Amino acid sequence: MTRATMDRRYLACRLCVVWFAVLGLMLAAPRAWAQTPSPLAEWQYSSGIQLQRLFEPAVPNWQIELGVGGQYAPISDGLDRYRVQPGPSVDVRYRDRAFLSTGEGFGVNLITDAHFRMGVAVTYDLGRLVRSDFSHLHGLENIQVSPEGKIFAEWALARWFPVTVRVDARRQFGGTDGWIGDVGAYTPLPGSSRSFAWFAGPTATFANQRYLNSYFGVTDYESTQSAFRPYSAQAGLKSAGVGVSAAWLITPHWIANVSGGGNRLLASAAQSPITESKTQGVVAFTMLYKF
Repeated sequence: MTRATMDRRYLACRLCVVWFAVLGLMLAAPRAWAQTPSPLAEWQYSSGIQLQRLFEPAVPNWQIELGVGGQYAPISDGLDRYRVQPGPSVDVRYRDRAFLSTGEGFGVNLITDAHFRMGVAVTYDLGRLVRSDFSHLHGLENIQVSPEGKIFAEWALARWFPVTVRVDARRQFGGTDGWIGDVGAYTPLPGSSRSFAWFAGPTATFANQRYLNSYFGVTDYESTQSAFRPYSAQAGLKSAGVGVSAAWLITPHWIANVSGGGNRLLASAAQSPITESKTQGVVAFTMLYKF
């Protein structure tokens, strides 16, 4: 066995151990936090990563950030009940190749250069429990926590026009057993510097019928057990929104991140009898230590 092969296996083992430890912390956290995917846009979990590669070609071997945070968000898509949801935050990256992140998941960049990266990852969907809003969801089925497989691509257009476009598609195994994906873009805003950077951009989310029916559909049986009429959602556009993310390098090691966003449910998701509010927002804060 060559030294390079041993190093790759050692790296894979380290990332696996850390990932399962992080996943365990998240699943052991209060169920109030583990109720729904965040309304934040998918690009907000990796904002600036591709731009770093564009402006700083010499990427460090290891980039490690650990911390804690929380968000104020709806307990599930379409519901108007909000709560504070705390949890750990982890972002570990190795040689612009492998990464482990509470936002992006555990994955590998298969193709990377200064402008473009494409890869695959394993992430998760936190589902929806009826007891989280029993008075409204009574009679519906739970949507269980489930792993997801994800393929994604990011493209930073140019140094003189630093817009980054991101697309991804995720397949759940369990939970809804459905597909969901995003198309988004972001750009740094005026005032960004080495100690402070902020980004903003739009996003649109699409899903297949199986996914949308799990969150927004009502079966005949569920209709008899709840206050909702039968409803079948159709595949297509789920929502559209806009987000803003900012990071302050307080010291060479301490980083504060603040993100916010709003989205609006569209098409079948907006027309569902389960939907109480078509427009939703989220605010998230994280304090990280950079090693």
